[in-house]
Amino acid sequence: MDLEKIKDLLEEELNSCSNLEDLEKIRIKYLGRKGILKEYFKKLKEFPEEERKEKGKILNELQERIENFLEERKKDFEREKEEFIDLFIPGRKIENGSFHPISIVLKEIEEIFTSMGFEVVSGPEIESDYNNFEALNIPKEHPVRDMQASFFIEEDIILRTHTSPVQIRIMKSKKPPVRIVAPGKVYRVDPFDPSHSPVFHQLEGLYVDIGVTFAELKGTIEIFAREFFGPETKIRFLPSYFPFTEPSAEVSISCTICKGKGCSTCGGTGWLEILGCGMVHPKVFENVGYDAEKYTGYAFGFGIERMAMIKYRIPDIRLFYENDIDFLRIFK
Repeated sequence: MDLEKIKDLLEEELNSCSNLEDLEKIRIKYLGRKGILKEYFKKLKEFPEEERKEKGKILNELQERIENFLEERKKDFEREKEEFIDLFIPGRKIENGSFHPISIVLKEIEEIFTSMGFEVVSGPEIESDYNNFEALNIPKEHPVRDMQASFFIEEDIILRTHTSPVQIRIMKSKKPPVRIVAPGKVYRVDPFDPSHSPVFHQLEGLYVDIGVTFAELKGTIEIFAREFFGPETKIRFLPSYFPFTEPSAEVSISCTICKGKGCSTCGGTGWLEILGCGMVHPKVFENVGYDAEKYTGYAFGFGIERMAMIKYRIPDIRLFYENDIDFLRIFK
């Protein structure tokens, strides 16, 4: 086969080249160790000098043409492969987010209390020592302060240890009747373990008016507990002590796991403690300028995380803060 025929055949093959495999076949056929051009280069010495120069020039041009073509087309094919979009491939499913379990529980609790006439209010997380403790009948030497080890910013400025200071702020700015719930973050110097966290959420409730009784408090808590945990829930009030209420009580519900029969979750008692409550102490009324002879009121408070753990049977409070996707997917 003479060089002119080789040139024509080469052009046809180059023009029909459509992928990287075709490029490789052309390279091997013409430039490989036993390729057509290599064989012609070996035969050049058999030609007269003038003819050898002419044919050598043609061979070099063909070789350069093939090499340049292979390099250019290879880049084109790789670029086309990278940019190729298959419109028929199913799209990636976009996973919808969901509310955090704390947000879900808090919203449900707020809806229960607003349906009973309570107003949702909020206050600052950085509080004065007076609003957080002293106005609530907890003077500086009071032992209850040891139970609520505080994060101090300055000598008399702290991160609030409960949301009760919101009650103080509301009562200072508004005359009775007052019926509020105050949810929010609180801070205590606690270990980070399965049942404690240095930051968690609380909700405090307060109702002040003429003639408010403990029976009304009891009825409010019973309605809330049965709405939140289910209509079959049993409620138990036991005497307790809090500096800002008198009388005071701790409230427990029948265990949501064993239904009151006794299990490891409730320590075999059949009961789970959910909150503390009581009638507002006259000293608190005095500190906010309310007439304790005219007004009475009740207050209660509980942890949102604890409510969520009981409701959803979550064994470790740390799960709420670890952003584990598999855990959060449960609440979609």
